[in-house]
Amino acid sequence: MIGRRTLLAAAGLVPTVALTGTNVEAKAEEQAPAAGGLIDLHSHFLPDFYVDEARRAGIAFPDGMPFWPSWSVESHLAMMDATGIDRAVLSISSPGVHFGDAAAAAALARRVNDFAAHVAAEHPGRFGNFAALPLPDIAASVAEAVRALDELHADGVTLLSNAAGTYLGNLTLAPLLTVLNDRSARVFVHPTSPPNANVVNLGRPAPLVEFLFDSARTAVDLVATGQLQRFPRIRWIFSHGGGVMPLVADRVDYFRNQAGLDKVSEGAVSSFQKFWYDTAGTPLPRQLPALTSLVGTEQVVYGSDYCFTSPAAAGEQANSLRNAGEASDWATLTTANATRLLTS
Repeated sequence: MIGRRTLLAAAGLVPTVALTGTNVEAKAEEQAPAAGGLIDLHSHFLPDFYVDEARRAGIAFPDGMPFWPSWSVESHLAMMDATGIDRAVLSISSPGVHFGDAAAAAALARRVNDFAAHVAAEHPGRFGNFAALPLPDIAASVAEAVRALDELHADGVTLLSNAAGTYLGNLTLAPLLTVLNDRSARVFVHPTSPPNANVVNLGRPAPLVEFLFDSARTAVDLVATGQLQRFPRIRWIFSHGGGVMPLVADRVDYFRNQAGLDKVSEGAVSSFQKFWYDTAGTPLPRQLPALTSLVGTEQVVYGSDYCFTSPAAAGEQANSLRNAGEASDWATLTTANATRLLTS
């Protein structure tokens, strides 16, 4: 069991590294496009000002992880070239941009989104962006979503699986979902720690298990509240192969029928089949077959989970998709799927 003291000790053993996220001087013409053709829809960035603000808010160990990873534009490009990634769509991971102060969260969302737009402009064709929103502040999130999509031309927005306990099926999110639905927006759903995570995580980092369940929890909430039917034009992208969603879909529908619950909204299986899913994490040998048994192959896209996944691990995962020995060429297939998603 990995206890809190162990995590703190591990953090003490990790030397402090200088973040160089604001260094975007390398010009696009100096970058050689990767040859592998992958499009990475689960790719995180950590500019130094973001990590500094999180630390000032007391977040030294994000979601129980022992340290913040190092990130820079240059290191990200190097990972992409080594892994065979042509393009990465950047996103802020958990814990997002809201650290308790609503005004500071709105300002930080604007800053990280402007930063990502600048990186994309400096490196045409290599980077895109799923914009960060300052939930649970709904009014500020609506304003930033409109700005990011209409003015910055972001590829979509990032929503965490919950925002201070507000899950994505919550009816209070209707103003935001209306704006996203009107624009047929792509919404990248990234898991975060559930409420009272310290009670259930047994001292272990939330990404180990809790992330996978929180993705399923928010997806079931979207189904049970009927929000998917009310906002049918949103393109939802769930990370880590949907977490445990492929394993609980049949149970959710079975239980709803047995208990006589919710005869109005669409079922979990048919709803989950409309979502998109990335391969970040451990898709093979077991998770990807479980996912495709539920949704098929046409809505599966590639995700590296860099920089919370090391370059070496990202390379190993990408090679596992290329060398799966299955009828489907996952590298080619996920690239075709991502291209269709990003251009429609």
